[in-house]
Amino acid sequence: MLPQAREAMIEGMLRWANPSSPHAEGRAARAALEDARTRIKATLGWQGHVIFTGGASEALGIAMRLAKGGRRWRSSVEHDAVLRAAPDAGVLPVNGEWDVDFDAVRDALAVGDRPVIAIQWVNPETGKVQPIERYAPMIAEGGGVMVTDASQLWGLNRFPREGDLIVLSAHKLGGPIGVGALLVGDLALLEASGGQEFGYRGGTENLPAVLGFAAAVEAWGARRTAMPDAERHHEMMDLHRTLKSYGAHQLMGYGEYVGNIRALAMPGLSAAAQLVRFDLKGFAVSAGSACASGTLKPSRVLQAFGVDPDVARRTIRVSMGWSTTAEEIRAFTDMWIDIAADAGARAA
Repeated sequence: MLPQAREAMIEGMLRWANPSSPHAEGRAARAALEDARTRIKATLGWQGHVIFTGGASEALGIAMRLAKGGRRWRSSVEHDAVLRAAPDAGVLPVNGEWDVDFDAVRDALAVGDRPVIAIQWVNPETGKVQPIERYAPMIAEGGGVMVTDASQLWGLNRFPREGDLIVLSAHKLGGPIGVGALLVGDLALLEASGGQEFGYRGGTENLPAVLGFAAAVEAWGARRTAMPDAERHHEMMDLHRTLKSYGAHQLMGYGEYVGNIRALAMPGLSAAAQLVRFDLKGFAVSAGSACASGTLKPSRVLQAFGVDPDVARRTIRVSMGWSTTAEEIRAFTDMWIDIAADAGARAA
């Protein structure tokens, strides 16, 4: 967690009171909550509303269940939370360039029942950036409602203000776990469900976590306008170039990718075996998205991207956080080479 987020959380714990209570302490807590909401909107340049949630998964659930509209649609590479919230949603495939198929989106809009369409901004397993700026006007002109999972915002230096319902996650930005937000362009887009947060989310607001969230968003805003860490950026970009000569296969289509996520396949060794070896050496990586990697099942997302099943079984997800150093990236590169060499020697 970012130091700014920790400090903000501690402040929130020291001054905590129920923001919905009418007494003086409650009113002070409410003021702090609304100030955090205002700061997040200002940093993102968001003109709509911010509904605080227990995380990105809950925010996606609210968007997919409560959005006023007709049939639900989702891209084939969405987070599992979208599948859980809308299990009967139509599926929009990705094309050979790993973009959500534009013709499929047009076909969904042609139904004319104000479809609710979920298209993530950044895929958490591969780092692929979807061209949200192209889908948003198409969906708006077609009368649809767009749900954008922007929880992987950390790796980007811009924010998609075009969406109708946008999802954020605090811990992906160096904030606390257990808090996220649903950004709503117009509250009339949602069916009210009662409770707090303008009547769209029940439960006492987690003031300490919200304050940490706001601090993390502001830190992201400051980072995107500053000069990047050139050495660390170079090491991450050089990761694949170095490993490719040792048989690594980086899973990529075309278009834009964030610099902090890599999907790497190692020859001759399953993802599960790689996780064990890297963990023993002090490296925390995953197979697939972190939310689903504990199952060690073949990745549904990689299958949807058209990745060969054998390659998918040998693929791990390597991601970099705000505190990852260039030295750590170099150490991981060296360890990958050692593990791959050992696996090759055993196979021989």
